[in-house]
Amino acid sequence: MQQQQSTSTNAFTSVGAVQFRGRFLTAVALLLEGVPDSGFYAGLDSQLERMPHFLTDAPLILDMAQAPDLDGAVMRDLRAALEQRKLAPFGVQNASPRQIEAAAEAGLIPIKAGHDVPQRAPRPERRPEPQPRDEFVAPRREVPQESRLITSPVRSGQSVVAEHGDLIVTGHVASGAELIARGNIHVYGTLRGRALAGVHGDESARIFCQSLDAELVAIAGLYRTSDNIEHAVRKRSVQIYLSEQRLCMETLA
Repeated sequence: MQQQQSTSTNAFTSVGAVQFRGRFLTAVALLLEGVPDSGFYAGLDSQLERMPHFLTDAPLILDMAQAPDLDGAVMRDLRAALEQRKLAPFGVQNASPRQIEAAAEAGLIPIKAGHDVPQRAPRPERRPEPQPRDEFVAPRREVPQESRLITSPVRSGQSVVAEHGDLIVTGHVASGAELIARGNIHVYGTLRGRALAGVHGDESARIFCQSLDAELVAIAGLYRTSDNIEHAVRKRSVQIYLSEQRLCMETLA
């Protein structure tokens, strides 16, 4: 009988390391206020015609806060209709358990809303220790967030991100460029591209620019396109901020 040769030495294979890498993603939220019907799609098509390039292939989240409990078939039809319009829906937020089940049937995942803040147990109050008289006590300062400074013009097609703080640009921002910041955005030149501040839900964030000629400005998800920017603030020094869920623009000079 011929002895079978062992092949155990050939059973080992090389497995590459698994890597996880962080990526910054800016998604658009679409608020549903009822069952999607012909009126809903007509309004959506009108909005898409006003800004065709901004939303093409844009990652899209469906906000279900004001929507009824839609079934899985309606959610599948909605997703297909959005994809036909070159949108990329991938999740739902502010959804009830039944809405999450229907979304799962359409291949959509639940997303935690960006404005949610985890509740923490209150800390016990600490009384300040008495200081000797006539002793100078330096005021306590908060540690500033990490900001990003760009000293060269931002060209068309570039996307500049400040993930942990403010974004400061000392030059011009060309049409087709994009600025994204967790905090404020400062542009000491002409802003012709897109500027999105407070992208993690910071409603106190602001946008400052020396000359406003932007394609789109947004703070904490609320935005205006160039079609909705008043003539009175165009090519002026402007600050942009939120007030009572409205995007406000105010000239500085």
